[in-house]
Amino acid sequence: MHSKVTVVFCGEEYAVSPQQGLTIGRSGDVEIDDNPYLHRTFLVVSHENGFWWLSNTGSTLTATVADDQGLFQAWLNPGARIPLAMPRLVVWFTAGPTTYDFEVHVASPAFASVSAEPVRDALRDDTGAATVGRVNLTPDQKLLVVALCEPFLRRREAGTSQIPSSAAAAERLGWTLTRFNRKLDNVCQKLADNGTRGLHGGVGKLATNRKARLVEHALSTKLVTEEDLDLLDTSRAEAEAGAAR
Repeated sequence: MHSKVTVVFCGEEYAVSPQQGLTIGRSGDVEIDDNPYLHRTFLVVSHENGFWWLSNTGSTLTATVADDQGLFQAWLNPGARIPLAMPRLVVWFTAGPTTYDFEVHVASPAFASVSAEPVRDALRDDTGAATVGRVNLTPDQKLLVVALCEPFLRRREAGTSQIPSSAAAAERLGWTLTRFNRKLDNVCQKLADNGTRGLHGGVGKLATNRKARLVEHALSTKLVTEEDLDLLDTSRAEAEAGAAR
């Protein structure tokens, strides 16, 4: 007996046949978007050797796969595949200016998740820095990540969003663009130093899609959540009050 697998995107549910599988892309069984940066067939859900799998059949794009508790994360390169071994997984990927996400529901997964204390509710040191796992984010760094993730945190279902430009995010925070870019550099470097892949394009060279990778990582690990959206309004009000003085 095969377990039931369903893909959910933009409110639509797609049941996956063990015999035929399911393709996801610009012209797949799940038509994501008419986006020229997106592969015609990018991701494939299939059943093989008693397991359900998610495969990246594209040639350039990567995908971030995580459970809904932020305890598991995988970066799916072209040609790679992972077993769908948890009840609910969320998949993020970016093609051109747009970032997409969809859910994969497995009725009877091969493995069960083990409950754990949320790592994001960690202690703060004397400077107010929040500890997330092994990464310490200062209040300003946390604000920057929330500003970039805001369109996704305000959505109620899987779908599509565009990451704010640096200028738009800086304005949202009441910062100068120079300040925003400097802190973006710091956040990317800090996460890269702690093992997050995709934030550097090489030695001393930041990847051009670093914001997309940062957003995918932050959402998939619960680095920021809907609860953090209030920080944006507080920060903006403080910035305006400081400018008025």
